[in-house]
Amino acid sequence: MQSAQPLPQNNRRPAKPPSWIRKFFQSPTALNLMYVPALLLFGVFILYPLAKGIRISFTNWDGYSQQSTWAGLKKYSLMFHDKKIATTVKNTLIYGLGSTLLQNLFGLAYALFLDRNIRGKGLIRTVVYLPVIISPLIMGYIFYFFFQYDGGALNDIMIWLGKEPLDWLSNGPRAVNIITLVNTFQYMGIAMIIYLGGLQSIPKDYYEAAQIDGASWGSQFRNITWPMLAPAITVNIVINIIGGLKLFDVIVAMTNGGPGYASQSLSTMMYNLYFARQDAGYAAALGNLMFVIILIISMAALIMLRRKELRL
Repeated sequence: MQSAQPLPQNNRRPAKPPSWIRKFFQSPTALNLMYVPALLLFGVFILYPLAKGIRISFTNWDGYSQQSTWAGLKKYSLMFHDKKIATTVKNTLIYGLGSTLLQNLFGLAYALFLDRNIRGKGLIRTVVYLPVIISPLIMGYIFYFFFQYDGGALNDIMIWLGKEPLDWLSNGPRAVNIITLVNTFQYMGIAMIIYLGGLQSIPKDYYEAAQIDGASWGSQFRNITWPMLAPAITVNIVINIIGGLKLFDVIVAMTNGGPGYASQSLSTMMYNLYFARQDAGYAAALGNLMFVIILIISMAALIMLRRKELRL
């Protein structure tokens, strides 16, 4: 009779307690430290330039020399007594709010059209979005050659039709409207994509139930599509407002703020003050004004639209 074999002994060592390093990385403190790189970048590229711009706005500095003198509120007083500021602010609001309105109208129309089962919608989507990837400066020059007086494509068409050519960009209000349309044409593709994503996230069951109840297309849009698109509307409007209010490249390419100062925005005026007049203090004061305008309008729109979402 064989003797019983001894049971194998458990050679596993007792588990070591977690080290302080592992405990640290598993703690909420380590998770909060993940914000530090983002906060450093925000401080270096946002807060520091903002503080630097505010300081420069209280100085007489040409933007190049190593020395500057303290000017106090002189630049702000000069800004609020400058007759060109009213026109510049008005143009900036037209560029911002006008582009926002048109981009959302056209973007929503294209999204509603492309959300249907139609042939070639991928090609249409690409064509509408294609201007977004073009540099705004290049887009401005393209349309400058389209609207220019001598040899412009639009005037060539008018001459071919037996009409007198027109200097489209020589009139300030008309130039502002044309630039707003060009900016709308370039960036309405972004609004279209955001609205299209919002439309495709709406459950189809809602529409099927509405069709069974006999609801018309308008009723479905008013009671289903519009409320469900509220987050997309908020994103689009806020993005378009910020982009339109700081419009720069297209203006420089098409009119450079002309004729005179009739089509300039706060961005182009700030650029001319710094590089042409070498008045960095005045340019910084104007930049601070533009920052306040964009902050107030965009935050007001965001708060209002968020409240609207909750009501819907």
